[in-house]
Amino acid sequence: MKKMIIASTSTVFGSGYLDYLLPVLQVHFKNANTVTFIPYAMPGGLSYDAYTAIVVQAFSKINMDVKGIHEYENPKAAILNAEAIFTGGGNTFELVNQLYKLDLLNNLKLTIERGIPYLGTSAGSNICGLDMKNTNDMPIVYPPSFKTLGCFSFNINAHYLDPKKGSTHMGETRETRIKEFHVFNETAVLGLREGSWLSIENNKIILQGEHTARLFLKNQDPIELQTGIEVII
Repeated sequence: MKKMIIASTSTVFGSGYLDYLLPVLQVHFKNANTVTFIPYAMPGGLSYDAYTAIVVQAFSKINMDVKGIHEYENPKAAILNAEAIFTGGGNTFELVNQLYKLDLLNNLKLTIERGIPYLGTSAGSNICGLDMKNTNDMPIVYPPSFKTLGCFSFNINAHYLDPKKGSTHMGETRETRIKEFHVFNETAVLGLREGSWLSIENNKIILQGEHTARLFLKNQDPIELQTGIEVII
C-alpha cells in the first residue's frame, strides 16, 4: 500500500521552498507528527544540518516537526519507525551513494510499501524509479549501483525542460539524452516538468499540477500526458 508524492522540484519560480506543495502535503502527512528528512543529496554542497533547517522552516508553516535522518543514532531503525519520510533534492549520485553506504535502500522500500507517506522532490523522486539513469546530475561520486527503489515500473526525469524555439544553445536537450538512454535500455521515462507531481495511492498514479508530462517509450514518439489523469505504463 503505497502513499507517495513524487514531485519534479521543491521550489517553483517566484515561490518559497515547498510553498506550492504545502496544501497537498498537509493532507498527505495528516496522520504524522514528525517527518523524517533524508538530506543526503546535499544541493549546492549544503551540510545536512543546514539543509534540514530549510525543511524545518517550510514544514513549520503546516505545524509539522522535522528530524533529519543524520540526527538518529540508528538510521536504519529510524526509517522503519518513521511516521512520514521526505527525501530532498540535490545530487542523485551522492544520494544513492549514501543510501547504499548506510544500507538504507531496502528499509526505505519496505517502509514505503507499508504505506508510510513519502515525499520526494527532484533527486528524491529520481530514486523511486527502477534506476537513477535518467538523472540530470553530474556524477560527482560513484555509487555501488544505479539500481534504486523500484516503486513503479518507469524512471523519472525531474526538471524536464522543453527546447526553446530560437535558442542558440547547441548542447543536448533532455529529449536527446532520453533517446540515447533508449538505445541501450527498455525502461519507460517520464519527463516531469517543474510544478508537476505524481500522486500515488497503492498502484494508482495520477499526474497533478499545472503542466502536462512527457512520456518516452523506446522506439516511439513522445506522448504528452494530461494533468489529472491516471498514468498507466
